[in-house]
Amino acid sequence: MERTFIKDLSKHIDSEVLIKGWVDNRRDHGKLIFLDIRDGGAKVQAVVLPGEAQANAHDLRSEWTVVITALVKARPEKMVNEKELNGSLEIEVKTLEVLAKAQELPFDQKAELNLDTRLDYRPLTLRSSRDRAIFKVQHEILRAYREFLTGENFIEFQAPKLVGEDAEGGGNVFKVEYLYDQTAYLATSPQLYKQMMVGVFERVFATGDVFRAEKHSTTRHTNEYTSLDVEFGFIKDHTDIMRLEARLMHFMVKHLGETCALQFKELGAELPLLKEEFPVMKMRDAQKLILEKTGEDHTNEPDLDPSDERFLCEYARAELGSDFIFITHYPTPKRPFYTFDDPEVPGFTRSFDLLFRGVEITTGGQRIHDPEVLIAKAKARGLDPEKFGFYLQAFKYGMPPHGGWGMGLERLTQKFLGLGNLKEATLFPRDINRIDTRLSKGE
Repeated sequence: MERTFIKDLSKHIDSEVLIKGWVDNRRDHGKLIFLDIRDGGAKVQAVVLPGEAQANAHDLRSEWTVVITALVKARPEKMVNEKELNGSLEIEVKTLEVLAKAQELPFDQKAELNLDTRLDYRPLTLRSSRDRAIFKVQHEILRAYREFLTGENFIEFQAPKLVGEDAEGGGNVFKVEYLYDQTAYLATSPQLYKQMMVGVFERVFATGDVFRAEKHSTTRHTNEYTSLDVEFGFIKDHTDIMRLEARLMHFMVKHLGETCALQFKELGAELPLLKEEFPVMKMRDAQKLILEKTGEDHTNEPDLDPSDERFLCEYARAELGSDFIFITHYPTPKRPFYTFDDPEVPGFTRSFDLLFRGVEITTGGQRIHDPEVLIAKAKARGLDPEKFGFYLQAFKYGMPPHGGWGMGLERLTQKFLGLGNLKEATLFPRDINRIDTRLSKGE
């Protein structure tokens, strides 16, 4: 008999199936043994009646792996649980084989664990229903990202993670001792490479890890995360990029509603509020609004601070009917050297951040495509153009007006699900305090 995956059991009512998985938990009721069995995609209730199958069921504990043959039966109408994927059925075990036993878990499954304990036992806590829901949603975010962009004629490429210079032209980077006494760095962004690839495919995107060597320990940062990047050519200006991203978000929210309704319900999360066109506000206008509404004067600040981002998101939802808002025209000194200055707004760039539920989830904008201007901007920042010679080749041989964005997968997941800490949306977080286990644990 071929294996049936638990998510497909509804197609096999009144049929015998072979399933493989883990014992989620066990409950004894008189002569009956009830088991929750899960595989990689779903969970089902199994009942073991008195008889031969119970001989192997009496010793079962959580996380034992089993192979079961069973009859799929519809539940009586009054026992249907509409909140669960298989709430309308159960399986009656015919045979049961134990593949592997498991030690007793080092924590109570029903206990509320603090974040450090959850991360210390990550290989085990990831098996929980809550964490499985989080990373199912993250999978579907990534899937929607790829599906949308592929449908828009974008080509995915893999950017290198070892680079000769920091993509932002400075900043805190992880150094790697390399051959011939040269120093390499872990990439902070695929930025320079995706710009080069515009000259190859015109429309490209990348999904991969990037590294930031800041010594922070916050609820919204880690030192390694997955960056979702886009770059495309023949744009008019930064508004073309913003329109594309708004359409992406509409696609993504619709996809999550269709594929993750149960996970959102389990996590107590709501899909975001969207308008067809996202609200847009220049940074200086946003700061004036903050002054007018709160009395906080940040009108001379070169950037938004976290409290500004929170206020603007609350304002956008309450007054503009959107959980998303674009903030544009950040000052030239606050953006990387390759960012295009807006000739109509001197001192400010054709760049933007997309804010969502209190934080910036995307930074993007138009890039400089004229090599002479690009070299001059690099020099003005104290950068040596010779060190960017490999990158500059692309611009000396024909590069169209282009731009794109970078977005953190984990932060996007956190905000979709309303999680309190970015590390909850990160499979195996890396920061100043942790690489798998806490670095300070032995001190």
